[in-house]
Amino acid sequence: MKRFLILLIMIGLLGLAGLGFAEEAPVAPAVTEPAAAAAAPAPGPDANGANTLKSNPEAPVDYVWILVCGFLVMFMQAGFAMVETGFCRAKNATNLMAKNLLDFVIGSLGFFVIGYTILKGSDVSGLFGTGPLFLRGAQYDVGKYLDFFWQLVFCATAATIVSGAVAERLKFSSYLIYSVVISLFVYPIFGHWVWGGGWLSKLPFGMGHLDFAGSGVVHTVGGMFALGAAIVLGPRFGKFTKDGKANAIPGHSITLAALGVFILWFGWFGFNPGSTFNAHHLRISVIAVNTSLAAAAGGFSALMFVFVKTKKYDVGMALNGVLAGLVAVTAPCAWIEAWAAVVIGLIAGILVVVSVFTVERLHIDDPVGAVSVHGVNGIWGLISVGIFADGTYGNYSTDAPFATGLLYGGGSGQLMSQIIGAGAAAVWAFACGYILFRIMDSVAGIRVSPQEELKGLDVYEHGGAAYPDFITHNN
Repeated sequence: MKRFLILLIMIGLLGLAGLGFAEEAPVAPAVTEPAAAAAAPAPGPDANGANTLKSNPEAPVDYVWILVCGFLVMFMQAGFAMVETGFCRAKNATNLMAKNLLDFVIGSLGFFVIGYTILKGSDVSGLFGTGPLFLRGAQYDVGKYLDFFWQLVFCATAATIVSGAVAERLKFSSYLIYSVVISLFVYPIFGHWVWGGGWLSKLPFGMGHLDFAGSGVVHTVGGMFALGAAIVLGPRFGKFTKDGKANAIPGHSITLAALGVFILWFGWFGFNPGSTFNAHHLRISVIAVNTSLAAAAGGFSALMFVFVKTKKYDVGMALNGVLAGLVAVTAPCAWIEAWAAVVIGLIAGILVVVSVFTVERLHIDDPVGAVSVHGVNGIWGLISVGIFADGTYGNYSTDAPFATGLLYGGGSGQLMSQIIGAGAAAVWAFACGYILFRIMDSVAGIRVSPQEELKGLDVYEHGGAAYPDFITHNN
């Protein structure tokens, strides 16, 4: 059955390839002499950038800015890999490295095949985009390629969020199928609703649903998908006692987890400021400050809140508090003042602690807190736009309205749009995660054998341990 599923995916991709190569290619210039062709470049897609540069001499600055920020976002994959590995046991470290690697490998190819077209193609009834596949035809353009790269690194981020929530007991083959589905369809479809001209962006309240850098499109989608997957998969052996009490299963390296959080914090300075998609928007300084303040506030409030509950300074919870603050400020970061970023971060740090304990009480096993960090605080970040947006930033057009929240006289319209969008993200992602994993489980089974889980996935799934020269505990 597992091979049958993989075969179906391959056939589907080949079918898409046929459709993609049937798309109309860019029209070549009618004049064949080199000098004449250079003097009169062909209209349409600008594959070499000459027309773009001619129409906008300042374009190189923007391109470099966006690409460098995109490189920072791509490096966040290393941060996620370190966080997840550090919070899990040594016997599964290789498996987690493989999952984070394959998220970007499969995500890149799937998003290239059709994902980008679904997200940014011509709108169909506000639901999805259509157009050329494989970045061909009208997409063979320097501007489109720039946008593709930016959206690609965001797609990979959404995909990798789930790996931590299903860690230490999911078959690697099942994870590969999941990675294909979220990159080809789940992320692109919801992304289209918000960033591709879809129905959420056109809501009649306020300015429609707003998500500056992805609290919803990236983090709520990843976090709520993870919730559906974790429910179907079930908890690890030993996580809960017979009477339902949760047992702590410590990760093997708080050092790696802390390193991962610092990498993610650093990468977020590409994630949020880069979402201006314009180096000339000096608002990037405001965005950077808001990003860092929210992270700091989230780490502080999580540390203090859990101390009140346990009388211990829990570094792991503080690290997740930092990430919670970053997730929450991602949607509103461009539209708020610094004090609001601190408030958003403080609330995010408390929310992540409350959510972690609540998820455990529901007997859901999330080894790294992905649902609480990304799902819960992604929703909080979306809602905060409708509360704290101060009406000072938009698209630099003097006749266009700027985002204004409830506290700045904007009324309840924007808040309404944010609540609708947050609900749509949660329902869409959770349903996709639950249904996909339920189908995979019924067809081929998604969980490794008890023996494999107890001994660790590294040797059984990948043929070797991450730390072959050291003795590791197998419990």
